[in-house]
Formats: sequence, structure tokens, C-alpha cells
Amino acid sequence: MKTLLALISILVTGNALLNSSELNRNTIYRGSYQNSRIQFEKEKTGRVAFIGGSITQMEGYRPILADWLQKRFPETEFEFINAGISSTCSTSGAFRLREHVLSKGRIDLFFVEFAVNDDQDAGHTHQNCIRGLEGITRQARTLQPHMDIICTYFVNPAMLKTLQSGRTPLPMAAHERVLQHYEVSTNFLARELADRIKAGTMDWKTFGGTHPKKPGNALAAEGASRILDWAWQSPLSPQARKVAHRIPAEPLDTGSYYNGHFLKPSLASQNKGFSYYEPEWKKIPGGFRNTFADMKLLCAEKAGAETIIKFGGLTLGAFVLAGPDAGILEVSVDGGEFHQVDLYHHFSRGLHYPRSVILATDLEPGEHTARIRIAKQRNAASKGNAARILQFGVN
Repeated sequence: MKTLLALISILVTGNALLNSSELNRNTIYRGSYQNSRIQFEKEKTGRVAFIGGSITQMEGYRPILADWLQKRFPETEFEFINAGISSTCSTSGAFRLREHVLSKGRIDLFFVEFAVNDDQDAGHTHQNCIRGLEGITRQARTLQPHMDIICTYFVNPAMLKTLQSGRTPLPMAAHERVLQHYEVSTNFLARELADRIKAGTMDWKTFGGTHPKKPGNALAAEGASRILDWAWQSPLSPQARKVAHRIPAEPLDTGSYYNGHFLKPSLASQNKGFSYYEPEWKKIPGGFRNTFADMKLLCAEKAGAETIIKFGGLTLGAFVLAGPDAGILEVSVDGGEFHQVDLYHHFSRGLHYPRSVILATDLEPGEHTARIRIAKQRNAASKGNAARILQFGVN
């Protein structure tokens, strides 16, 4: 325990935890971090953003890193953006990046985490993991080419077991392909924990679980700060200038959501049974998170309700709150056959659960019209046919 407390103390004071001449196998350094350093050291201002799920939203590794940066650059005026939303995956991240992060202005340093939620919440395939994280990374670098990025892999029990067996969990393997392609550093916290458990220097209980306690968050911050210590170990040259990061000519997947953005559901038309309003959550069974308080949604609760949305792009998604009464949507694009998209999630049983669903993808470029209606059928575990749409996602 004394060792763990010492670790946390060192992190808070901003001192390096590792000899600056080497990195360990779980701190995978790629690219450059001079742009953020130039901004922090020369311009004395900085905007740092964090995106992810509940691990980012909670008071965990994010404030430890914020304190570390402030202590490393005591004369710099920082703005820290918390764009974490519990339960959300990299697909949601790609669609909400512009509104929740890039709209805040120039981002100098960007921390990303979605490995756990791509696994246990979204249950993504390898392709969906790539499409989500590449959607975030390529979009960020295209719209703000000087942005420095670090990605951290947190861990749940199943993923830890996979790592301990010598294999790489699916989301991490997919995300690594993206980070290699875009020369983004990996803070492989999940494997670092597995290594320390094997060495007997930490255990799962001390780490704190899927939502880490202070020792686990300190370990996460250690990996990220190690990357930056390595990048910033030499004095900054007076001639140093920001340089745009290289963007590969081709994406890993042309279907990745790198043009992702929100499309307000208030733009839906020809509504029959759908209305745009703020639900009276206290009267609707199921837990509700204050993150979404005072927000209007496009809502319908009866089978047969219908709406139409026009959009341009290759993909149409929906960011929804799917509660105990979540229904099934039937979707037709450009007059094609209807197909079903079940909104109910296994976490919907007691919560109006935030999730992104893909309504149509791999479409031809151009303008499209989607007809959306609520099916008569519903998930066997659901108690209703409701659809409550926070935003449409378009790519």
C-alpha cells in the first residue's frame, strides 16, 4: 500500500516515474507531441479534451492528468473538457465528436478511451471497433491537424482474462490497427495491469475494477504521463514550430465514421405518432441519468408510429435512450425494403440506456431519405414499443 500511495504522490507532483531513456512494452510511443508542448510552453494557454465512457466521465484518471499537466506548466492557463458519457462506445464518439469536443475550439491535446465500452456495452465486431475509433481519429486530425492524441485501454474482467491467456481482446486489437495507421500513441493500461498482477505487484481489487479506484486511475495517468515525459524530455528549441500531423491518404475502412456528425431529430418530417419534446421522465418507469436532463427527444411509444428523415452520406445512425419499454424500429432507405433495428439493450432493463444504433450503412454517396417506423413486434424482454431519439448520426 505504501508503494501505491507513493505512486500517486509522484504523479501529483508531476515527476517522471520511469527513466527517460526507456519506455516499457505497454507504453507504445508513436508520432509527435511537440504541437501541444509548443502551445503550453510558448503560448501559455492550452485546451485539453477527454472523450470516452463512464471511466472518462467520472472523477478518475482525467483529473489526475489535468493536475499533472497544470503542475508541469504552472504558468499555463488550461481549459479541460470532459466529453465522457457513461455507456457510450466509439461509434457514439465518432458521431458526437464535433458537437462535444471540436466545437469548443482548438484542441491541443486529446485523450481517448473506448476499449471497455466497445466490448461490454456495444459488443462491437472488429469492423465496428475500427469504424468508430477511425471515425474519431481521422476526423479529429482532418479538422484539427495539429491536435496531439493519446489513447488508453482500460479493462474489464473478461478482457483481463484474455490478456492473461496471452491473447489481445478484440477491441484493443482493432484499435491498435487504427492507432498504428495514424501514428497515435497507446497507453496499454490493460496489459500493464495484467503484467503487474503476474509479477505480484498489484491485484484486481487494489486496481479497483472496471471503474478503477485511485490506484488504478493513478496507473492509467502514469502511462499517459510517461508518453508525454518521453516526448518532452529535451529542451524545446526556440525555433520550434507546430507541424500538421500526417494523415494517411486512405482510411483503413472507407465505411469508418470520419465524417460523422449529429443531425437534429427536430428536422424529421411527416411525423405520424412521433413528437419532439422533453419526456416527463419521472412518469416513465426506469432509471434516468441527469446527463440528459432538459433535453428534447424525438419520441413515439406506439407501434405504427412513423417519421421521415433526409440526410446525406453513407451511414445513418441514431443516438437513443433505450429504456425498459424500448421497441424495434423498421427502416427503409430510398424506398427500399424495410429492415429491423432492435433498440432494447440488456442494460435497458432498469435504465434509459444511452446507445448508438446504426440504421443504415454502406450506402451510395449522396442524398437519401429514410422512412422509420415502430414495429408491432418487440424484444421479449421489453415492456413496450418506445423510441426516444436524442440525435441522428450521419456519416
